[in-house]
Amino acid sequence: MARTRIQLLTAAAGIAAVFTATGCGAADMTKQSSPYANVGGAKSVTLSVQSWVGAQSNVAVAQYLLEHELGYRVDTVQVDEIPAWDALSQGRVDAILEDWGHPEQEQRYVKDKKLIVPGGGLGVTGHIGWWVPKYFADKHPDVLNWKNLNKYAKTFKTAESGGKGQLLDGSPSYVTNDKALVKNLKLNYQIVFSGSEAAQITQIKQFAKGKKPFLTYWYEPQWLFNQVPMVEVELPKYTDKCANEGTKDPASVDCAYPTTPLQKYLNADFAKQGGKASAFLKKFHWTKQNQNEVSELIASKGMSAQDAAKKWVEAHPDVWKKWMP
Repeated sequence: MARTRIQLLTAAAGIAAVFTATGCGAADMTKQSSPYANVGGAKSVTLSVQSWVGAQSNVAVAQYLLEHELGYRVDTVQVDEIPAWDALSQGRVDAILEDWGHPEQEQRYVKDKKLIVPGGGLGVTGHIGWWVPKYFADKHPDVLNWKNLNKYAKTFKTAESGGKGQLLDGSPSYVTNDKALVKNLKLNYQIVFSGSEAAQITQIKQFAKGKKPFLTYWYEPQWLFNQVPMVEVELPKYTDKCANEGTKDPASVDCAYPTTPLQKYLNADFAKQGGKASAFLKKFHWTKQNQNEVSELIASKGMSAQDAAKKWVEAHPDVWKKWMP
């Protein structure tokens, strides 16, 4: 996305730092390096954890299986998308399990410097877009065409949007195209950042509880759709030309977000020398439904990441046993 994560895409309050391994905890990689990365001879793995719950679910399940089935010590570190690539290239983390597409970093670290290697597809397809609640779209179906958004600007106005319609975004750390889209499509909207995915989810739930209209940047896969059905607004069609021009000049983007098969990336040395751990992570491959099941346990049911991973692992041996090296 570009959640580029672009962009994207993704958690309930308090889960930004919920990953706690036995004897180790989450750390901010922008401030310190992992104490377990590159320890000579140590049977350890360091995984990057992005701030959205889907990415956290990947790591929780991978961590649980690495520890309980393969006997590794796992350290997890929270880091934003771009710094995660830097940390991975330097060997401060061993793997990123959910990347939504970062062409500049791929060119620099994978193709040119060869410090990072692809780890294969995650099995989940990601998509970012603008969404409105189904209860509003059912009554106002024309809102689903971006050309009609200005008609509804006053309807989506909030105290935070300065007289314009509000486009609700999540964390300012997400690399999005929204600013360019609002400007280039000449929309009378103000982007309002909730601050995090957790805060955005809280705001969406509050809107939905009162059946209030809202327009939000959002993404799939995401467990929240199970509780708040939303319908995507059709933006100008995504094209390779738009994407290529946007890579050169992000301010030029005037088309929809792409649909992105989410990818894993490994530090090149770890990929060669990581033994069963790297083999396992390369084979880690599950569905949107699998991920959402774990995500909802964490973000909506209040389970810890490790308890949610344990519950999922116990229920789905037919899935994860295929990942064992």
